Amino acid sequence: MAFKPLVFSGVQPTGNLHLGNYLGAIKRFVEMQKTHDCIYCVVDLHAVTVWQDPAELKTQIREVTAAFLAAGIDPAAHIVFNQSQVAEHAELAWVFNCVARMGWLNRMTQFKEKAGKDRENASVGLFAYPTLMAADILVYRATHVPVGEDQKQHLELARDIAGKFNTDFAASIAANGHDPEDGFFPQPEPLTQGPAPRVMSLRDGTKKMSKSDPSDYSRIALADDADTIAQKIRKARTDPDALPSELEGLKGRAEAENLVTIFAALADRTKEDVLREYGGAQFSTFKPALADLAVATLSPVTGRMRDLMADPAHIDSVLKDGGARASAIARPVMDAVKDIVGFLR
Repeated sequence: MAFKPLVFSGVQPTGNLHLGNYLGAIKRFVEMQKTHDCIYCVVDLHAVTVWQDPAELKTQIREVTAAFLAAGIDPAAHIVFNQSQVAEHAELAWVFNCVARMGWLNRMTQFKEKAGKDRENASVGLFAYPTLMAADILVYRATHVPVGEDQKQHLELARDIAGKFNTDFAASIAANGHDPEDGFFPQPEPLTQGPAPRVMSLRDGTKKMSKSDPSDYSRIALADDADTIAQKIRKARTDPDALPSELEGLKGRAEAENLVTIFAALADRTKEDVLREYGGAQFSTFKPALADLAVATLSPVTGRMRDLMADPAHIDSVLKDGGARASAIARPVMDAVKDIVGFLR
């Protein structure tokens, strides 16, 4: 294999980290570090594609970092940093802006969803977000990226950009001492260690759990205490029927399926296994069991996060160290890109 296996992923610091972020991303990050070299990034440049309060943004960067550390990511064995500390992300993103085609970006469904009907008032950054995401990955020549369903299209774009760069500059890649057969950039692959659980709103099982939902009862925040977690689960929307014994019985029961999914993900069990145990039970029995499990699983993470947030200097030192180590990888890659493209340096 021409490229050393390396995992890259990131989380936006936009506040209110919730159970979906933990189960869908952070918990998986912890598992991946056992088998891969990993770079985990707090993607603060992505956060400012929409306006952020500067003071709140600093707090949110530290909160995501605290969540990484509290969940068990090891910043000594792997790299944890915030994106804006490594200028090469933005440098490579500009080169990729000139490689990517407008038609490719126009097909990005996430931009259409986020911009809505007010496309003309959306920031250029929101439109060009996917080229920065490609740069985030490829400035480290990362080979694997854990992505959810909503980010698969962006990873495909990163692969397209890498391929076009390798083709456009094939002669220069060879002239600068790189193997033109391999190309300069890898084709990053989605990393799948079992499907990430799709955690839905506690108020509407057809919508993803979201930081932006106006109802605080739609999500379990990582900052919630034990009583709040239990109360939110008690109040979660359900239907009057008992739980089925098999998966087929969850069809058309979005809220029931969501709670079973959450239980399975927290317990590291399959949904089938959960239904074998609780099939036939009413939610008056299942919800307290789920609340106990959620509190037992999340409270240690929440407590550790709280301790870390009380020591911002420690968080900042982790990010500074990680930024320096990330730069040591990214700088030579960006220098090589400049040589390949034809810049003087």
